[in-house]
Amino acid sequence: MSKHLTLVALSNESISLELSKALSNHAQILGIELETINGAAKHGSYFSQRWSSSKTLLPEAKMAMREIALKHGSDLAFLSPGFKPLDTKVLAMDMDSTLINIECIDEIADFTGKKTAVSEITEATMRGEIKDFKESLRRRVALLEGVSAEVLESVYRERLRPNPGAKELLAGATERGLYTLLVSGGFTFFTEKLRLELGFKQAQANTLEIVDGKLTGKVIGEIVDGAAKAAYLDQACNFMGCQKHHSITMGDGSNDLPMMHGSGISIAYRAKPIVKEKADAAFDRVGLDAALLLIAS
Repeated sequence: MSKHLTLVALSNESISLELSKALSNHAQILGIELETINGAAKHGSYFSQRWSSSKTLLPEAKMAMREIALKHGSDLAFLSPGFKPLDTKVLAMDMDSTLINIECIDEIADFTGKKTAVSEITEATMRGEIKDFKESLRRRVALLEGVSAEVLESVYRERLRPNPGAKELLAGATERGLYTLLVSGGFTFFTEKLRLELGFKQAQANTLEIVDGKLTGKVIGEIVDGAAKAAYLDQACNFMGCQKHHSITMGDGSNDLPMMHGSGISIAYRAKPIVKEKADAAFDRVGLDAALLLIAS
């Protein structure tokens, strides 16, 4: 446990001395001292280095330091004072564009020639420009009316791939005894397959209504939005007998922010700017499994 903010650089390649100098120089401009906790080290396929900050950093300063790190081929995370890695009990993550490489609803729409219309709504929603996720989802699903249910299997088989490090992340989290939760504004057809394939303890998502082998353009039951994601995480933490700050969360869109806020470590994976700004870590280069280094003792 550190009494100060900890900076962690993560990279697929050796971390250069120039990165440490650049971060220290920028910190000095802000009236902050960075102290190297340990030198650059290799962990499996990743490299990391840590520094202790003498002061808390404002969001603008964190974003500037992340830009510096990216110029030197590294991602940067900020671990809060008092964070205890070994106390982490829950891993909760989004599916579309976080765990996997696609937005499933966009790919379903592609089979009907409506991908552009649907993806425009998806992008605006993930950027936070459309605030009502439930209404956004209803509008997009309505455009899928009449699509054969067989398209779902085609999307899963032909287009859906776990993002780099997904399998390793789940294996490492399970080995550590973490409760793994996949919580998505997407669809149960995909989350259930991924739950079984990757070994999640729990998966929550929306159920598409299918009648006579075709999508009706409607969702059955309550829609899983940002508030619901946060509520499912709270339930998982209660089940594990821990607080939300004992969880690690991962997402890419604005509807992930309620779940990510207040967790022990929030990770924006190749995410929209609004999510990167608020997250503790931003992964633009390293894979999902680099998260395991942040909760290592």
